[in-house]
Amino acid sequence: MKILCVCGLGQGTSLILRMNVETVLRELGISADVENTDVSTASSMAPDYIVTSNELAQTLEGTASKVIIVNNYFDMNEIKTALQNNLS
Repeated sequence: MKILCVCGLGQGTSLILRMNVETVLRELGISADVENTDVSTASSMAPDYIVTSNELAQTLEGTASKVIIVNNYFDMNEIKTALQNNLS
């Protein structure tokens, strides 16, 4: 499974989100390849899942990937709930 964590510029915020997603996945015992990038690059990639904010999710509509919305990239409980509700 490939998961892409996305922010506007693909550096700071998406890296924090990636680290938190990896932590939650470890806690859940789920194995995945997690990367981070900017929204423009993400639109041309085809991961299984994209984790991003509500604002950026709108720009990623139409991609083949399932988009998972997380509003607070630092809230581990929100990230965990979002992943549990969306990963198959």
